[in-house]
Parts: sequence; structure tokens; C-alpha cells
Amino acid sequence: MAIQKRTGLGRGLSAILESPETDITSKDISGNYVAGAIAELPLGKIETNPFQPRVDFDQASLSELAQSILEQGIIQPLTVRKMGYDKYQLISGERRFRAAKIAGVESIPCFIRVANDEQMLEWALIENIQRENLNAIEIAISYNRLIEECSLTQDELSKRVGKNRSTVTNYMRLLKLPAEVQAALRDGSISMAHARSIVNVDDEEKQLVITRKIIAEGLSVRDVEKIAKKLNNTFSSATKAGKLALPLKYELLKDSIQVRFNRKVEISRSQKGKGSITIPFASDDDLQAVISKLGID
Repeated sequence: MAIQKRTGLGRGLSAILESPETDITSKDISGNYVAGAIAELPLGKIETNPFQPRVDFDQASLSELAQSILEQGIIQPLTVRKMGYDKYQLISGERRFRAAKIAGVESIPCFIRVANDEQMLEWALIENIQRENLNAIEIAISYNRLIEECSLTQDELSKRVGKNRSTVTNYMRLLKLPAEVQAALRDGSISMAHARSIVNVDDEEKQLVITRKIIAEGLSVRDVEKIAKKLNNTFSSATKAGKLALPLKYELLKDSIQVRFNRKVEISRSQKGKGSITIPFASDDDLQAVISKLGID
């Protein structure tokens, strides 16, 4: 079977996988495969990677890949580590592994490596970040695990994955969002750009309200940026003036009233919930226009 050269890997992972320290003799004197070999291994002798960052695998996509495997075979080998006599564990390639099972093939081509648990985690995470279509939350979790469990700094991480440090930081900030917002991003209900605007709003309740409004009304990223900016400015102004800032739902209500009446509207509210709505008018005719929009005869 022809084996296609691996391409597109991050510099850190590529250096590890191509290191002469791990590419050693393909077989020992007894004929058993050892680290460095590229071998056809039975699926039954390979266990999945407990450090796999991907949780969800699209079944339709796996079925398509399984059909491709039946027709073309597995062009790019998986990467495994040797766990003992005739026992291996996936480092990367779980999607191909699952598809191979669906296709019913008995063996698959594999690179065989030596790795301790920390190396295993780092390789698996970087391989997935570089090569798989992870969602933004999965990427953020992977970045966070690399920093916490592999003792990497953000600078080191950015070099490992070939991304600017600001990109890494933006992803990791997503983990500060409430679980409901993270789930919406994971499921595609909101975009990464939406989430980056939401995370700039400090209050968790406001973040939730904005997220629900995006989903219910299909707000654009620009709309969310305006809301986030206005909320931050309003809170800052209220704090400086010693006033109580309006809850987000009332700020959004004020916006809706202003659009409906085409004029600036004020809503004041005390800490106990008492307050007033002020709708200004410039003349009797203008007042009549307001009354009409209120639906009062």
C-alpha cells in the first residue's frame, strides 16, 4: 500500500514525529514491531486514546470516510504508541480508526512511537488542533490542557500550534463564558465572532441575555458589538455618577421603545424596582403621534 507523506503538521509536532530518536529499527530480532516502525496492525490490538480532546464525531462524516476506506484504503497511517507485547494505543487518528471499524477492515497502517503520558497528551492535542475540524470550545479546551497539563506558556503554545499568541488568548477567553454560552458556541447557535463580543461584557447575566437574544432574533456580530459597547459605557457612566445601572433586559427594552417612537427615551429604576419611563415630545402634534403609537384613541 502506498503511503502518502504527512503534510500540514505544526512545527512542534512535526519535529517530534520526524525525530531520529523515535524513528528506529522497524522490527526486533523476534520479528515484533517496535518504535519507529510503520506497520499494518490489527484493529483489535489498538485501544483508543484517553486523552482524545474531541468528544463528538459526526456519524454521516464517519460513514463517508468508511466508504472511502473501502474504496481507497487508508492512505495516511495512524500514529500509535506501543503499550506492551502486541498492544498499542492511539496517539492520533481516532476518526480514521472509527471509520475503519465501520468499514469492517481488519488492520490499518500505523506509525509506532514511544511516548510517556505527557508527550502522549501533547501529541494528541496538537495533532487534533492542526488536523481536525474542532469547534471553538474544543480548541479552547485543548489549548488550556496543553498549558495546564503539559506546563506550556502561552508563547510556547502559540509556537507549538503555529498561531499568534493573540489567537490563542482569544480562544482561551471563551472558557470564561457561562456554560450556556459555551454550549451555544459549540452547537453553532452563535459564532466565534459573537462569542468574542459577548466575553467583553463583564456581567454573566448580561452575557446570557445577549446570547439568547442572538439566537431568538438572529443578531449580527455588529449588533452584538454595539450592545456590548453600550452596556459597558452605560455601566461606567452610572458608576461615575453614583447611579444604579439598569439591568440588561431594561436597557434592551429602552432600545426597542426608542426605535418604535423614534426618539430618545429614559428609564429610571431604583434598587427596590420602582421607577419611570419618560417619553419626550416637542409639540401637541408630536404628543398626538406618541399617543397614536401607544394605541390610545
